[in-house]
Amino acid sequence: MSSTTILASQIASERERPAARGIRIDLQLIADMVAPKARVLDVGCGDGALLDYLLHFKQVDGRGIEISQAGVNASVSQGLSVIQGDANTDLKDYPSDAFDYVVLSQTLQATRDPKGVLRQLVRIGRHAIVSFPNFGHWRVRWHLLSRGRMPVTETLSESWYDTPNIHFCTILDFIQLARELGIQVERAVAISRHGKPSPIRSLWHANVFGEQGLFLLRRR
Repeated sequence: MSSTTILASQIASERERPAARGIRIDLQLIADMVAPKARVLDVGCGDGALLDYLLHFKQVDGRGIEISQAGVNASVSQGLSVIQGDANTDLKDYPSDAFDYVVLSQTLQATRDPKGVLRQLVRIGRHAIVSFPNFGHWRVRWHLLSRGRMPVTETLSESWYDTPNIHFCTILDFIQLARELGIQVERAVAISRHGKPSPIRSLWHANVFGEQGLFLLRRR
């Protein structure tokens, strides 16, 4: 086979390969924290958008765990290695240091035992990456103050009786929990309402103006 034929075949193969989908800004920021070819476990991976991106652009050895059957089906249909499981009960079955990164995106506040889940994340992975909506954001505070009702925002989009979120926290709350558990914060980012990330230098400022918190963690 000539070199021209081989090249044409490679080009055709690249065209046929499905392109990774665009992902949310917080997932993009998480992906930027992950080293290429790392071992990654995405806990609560949903439809597998982050795993799909990491496989395409970081060539990771990626696995996922998702509680909803619809999410598992969507992930598996893309060829992703995802199993059905519950972060509240199943993380204890993973061995220590099994992964380079364990990701928990927008899920911590929906778990029954955030403290126990966070402890498991840093046990299973050399690093843990956690993001969550910040209940200390000024819009949330203003909604409670002015209306006296639980807020509904772009980040916290469900009414109080429909939301899966059962343990709301602020960026300050999370930092305090990490300290209690002896977890080292390697990177801390506040994400604005418009998706602009800012390194957290002032906890007070981040707690008021950050709509989401994003943290790269490891156990001490």
